[in-house]
Amino acid sequence: MTRPIEIAPGLSFGGDHPPLFIAGPCVIESLDHALRMARTLVALRDQLGISLVFKSSFDKANRSSIESFRGPGLEEGLKVLRAVKEETGLPLLSDVHEPWQAEPAAEVLDILQIPAFLCRQTDLVAAAARTGKAVGVKKGQFLSPEETKNILEKGAEVGNEKIFITERGSSFGYQNLVVDMRAFPIVRGFGAPVVYDITHSMQKPGGEGKQTGGTPQFARPLARAAAAAGADGFFMEVHDDPPHALSDRTTQIRPDAARAIIEDVLKIRAALEPI
Repeated sequence: MTRPIEIAPGLSFGGDHPPLFIAGPCVIESLDHALRMARTLVALRDQLGISLVFKSSFDKANRSSIESFRGPGLEEGLKVLRAVKEETGLPLLSDVHEPWQAEPAAEVLDILQIPAFLCRQTDLVAAAARTGKAVGVKKGQFLSPEETKNILEKGAEVGNEKIFITERGSSFGYQNLVVDMRAFPIVRGFGAPVVYDITHSMQKPGGEGKQTGGTPQFARPLARAAAAAGADGFFMEVHDDPPHALSDRTTQIRPDAARAIIEDVLKIRAALEPI
């Protein structure tokens, strides 16, 4: 069994806690849109009785094209996220890309996320961990599950064991990602909770030239498989109008699809013995 991680007062996951769901639009598109999505997710949380963290990025630094929308940036983005927390009370997650961003982000966020392509950046992981906040590190597409132990040890070395790994698939060929379900028990064997990133594991990076493609039809079966394999949490980017989203339009999930996935996960978890 993995060690529990406290996200916010009264909210923990891992160990024998219920699964954590991390959901929200890929990138902050506007204050109005972020609040609208947060209200939708609060209603979903209350109806299903789940643990939920709101996710949205203030900057998408890793984009297929220099022309792609990146978000409002750190200062304005944190203002939006603070407004979401003040209105809804939801805990917050967003990405940090450089060590200097960790401290100001930690003043607002409950979880600092390290993007997949930056997961081996020691200074970034250490800076996020030193804030004392929970840190979610996306496993790079180029790493084996066994290599994530080194990431966890970096956090522990600076005094923070509230580090968890997010599995988002591995690259075994051109413009494709494959989720190896063995990754969940392997990483959990290091004692850390593991979150399954439903959205990004469906990506086909650069699959549409200047944009990332995707295979959203696999979201539900892969989420079911990850639940059976022992995932402690589930990450999904939820948008009310994916075809017109400003980022990841091919893989973001509509609220009704998110509900179906969450209901699947809860049923599977209830049927399993603790892993």
